[in-house]
Formats: sequence, structure tokens, C-alpha cells
Amino acid sequence: MALKSTVFKAELQVSDLDRGHFAEYPLTVARHPSETDDRMMARILAFAMFAGPDLAFSKGLSSDDDCALQEVDPSGVLRTWIELGQPDESRIRKGCNKADRAIVLAYGARAVDVWWQQTGPLLSRFSNLTVLRLSAEETQALGRLAERTMKLSCTIQEGTIWLASGEQSIQLSPETLLSARAA
Repeated sequence: MALKSTVFKAELQVSDLDRGHFAEYPLTVARHPSETDDRMMARILAFAMFAGPDLAFSKGLSSDDDCALQEVDPSGVLRTWIELGQPDESRIRKGCNKADRAIVLAYGARAVDVWWQQTGPLLSRFSNLTVLRLSAEETQALGRLAERTMKLSCTIQEGTIWLASGEQSIQLSPETLLSARAA
């Protein structure tokens, strides 16, 4: 018998001073049985970082073709493709070719160093790709915020992210490994 996803509910308040975006999002997040709290919370963080009216979680781990999050405009055009972890070059290439903008939020401690050393040189040709990295400590701190019902507050200013849940608060500063070039 297949294991079912665990449903998490989050009320996410985003105050992104860098983009001038302020909104509240009621999120329902299905955590796949093979997904860790760290990865699930990284998905929520990615949502907060790039939040907008058309951004949504996709099927993710339960579908090989889907990314973690995507922004599809009302006319059906894929504007933003967001993936987590250490995807291979072919997966990233597909995302870059499908969307106006592609983003990878890499995490995974030292494995990111190995992945970036092998994959990074292949990715510089994609002008619409941004690759960000969370440190192992930041990823673990995110995972510790996971609860079945969460009320999260996210403030983003000058590239620094403060994420709070109740009395717990963490500060994150994702490192930019590759920046999309201006069109």
C-alpha cells in the first residue's frame, strides 16, 4: 500500500521590502512521504522569496516532470520555474527553456559543493537562470520550524530573510552562485 502525503497548513505573511510586495498567503502543503521537513520548509521559503498572485506549488516529488514551484500567468505562460536541491543539468535546461525565469534553491551541506563543481560550469550559458544556496545550518533551522499548522512571518530586506514562527525566528542569507543576466 502506498504511503499518503502529510498535509501541513501555513498562514504566510510576506513583507518583501526589496520588491515592494506585501501579502498574506494561506498555504496547504502536501509533504510527500520521502520528503524531509528541511525540504518542505525550503519549498515554503522559496514561495516566500518569490511570492506573487500566480505562484503555486506543483506536484513536485510525485511527478518527475514538475518543478517544486511555478508561476503561470493568467494566459497560461510559464513565467517562473523554481526547483530545489541539486537537480541535474538536463532538468535545469528544460526549466530554462520552458520558463521566462528559472531558479534553483540549492541545499544539502557539502553535497552542494560537489554538485556545483560538476554542474555549475554547464549552467553559465543560461541567461534566465539564478542559482541560490542555503547553508546546512540555514536548512536545518528551517526544518526545525516545521509544524502541522504554522503561522509564519517572512521579512525580506537587502537579500536577507527573517522567518518567524511563534517565538522562534531565524535569519537566512542565501548565497548567489549564479545570477540571471538582465535581458
